[in-house]
Amino acid sequence: MVLSLDRWVGKVAVVTGASAGIGAAIADQLVSNGLVVVGIARRTDLIEQRSLELSDKTGKLHAYKADLANEEEVVEAFNWIDENIGPVHILVNNAGCSKDTTLYDGDGAMWKSVLDLNVLTLCVATREAIKSMRRSSVNGHIVHINSIYGHKVPNFVGLNIYSATKFAVTALGESLEEELTSIGSRIKVTSVSPGLVRSELTTGNPDPAKAAAYGGLPILQAEDVADAVVYALSTPEDVQVKELTVTPMRVL
Repeated sequence: MVLSLDRWVGKVAVVTGASAGIGAAIADQLVSNGLVVVGIARRTDLIEQRSLELSDKTGKLHAYKADLANEEEVVEAFNWIDENIGPVHILVNNAGCSKDTTLYDGDGAMWKSVLDLNVLTLCVATREAIKSMRRSSVNGHIVHINSIYGHKVPNFVGLNIYSATKFAVTALGESLEEELTSIGSRIKVTSVSPGLVRSELTTGNPDPAKAAAYGGLPILQAEDVADAVVYALSTPEDVQVKELTVTPMRVL
């Protein structure tokens, strides 16, 4: 099997939550490989700064400001991309969050915000990307950034509803593949499930105790997850990586 991103050079990739962490690393790698990337996030100043830093690369990074939890703004973003950049070929559903609450005595608004971003935003962005792909007869690729906790519930307290939303991402990826197959579509679907990743939610957590706890565990870099995404995108058109699990090596 020959791995190459050549067929995506000059094509449009959309990355949600691209202002920092995994999303930023994915956007950077795609731009470096010649893709035209639109990063959707609220902190577009960070994306615009990286666009300047990547100006010598073969691809290009655009920033689009949107509240990804707002369906209308997500739809507007994809309409703008179609009209101003071109048809979508790749979507990386990276945006996600976790809230510090509990299931036994939790805050309903926090639960809803996690469900909205981790599940419903993913569905809306996927729908809009596939509409664009089908209008232009593109055999595109949908990548969901999942989690190992979308396959097993962790044996520690603190994630409350997060794991349930990631289990939903696992099911949504499988359901989407079945639906696309039923209509004869060759759009690929890949779920990338990383373990613990260095990010604003882990080692950069505003709670010093939590940041220190995460810092003492085996942990991935955001670039490791970006490498996994690039691998899945690099496969030939007749090869689909359905699920890719990436974890840090355990040190005994």
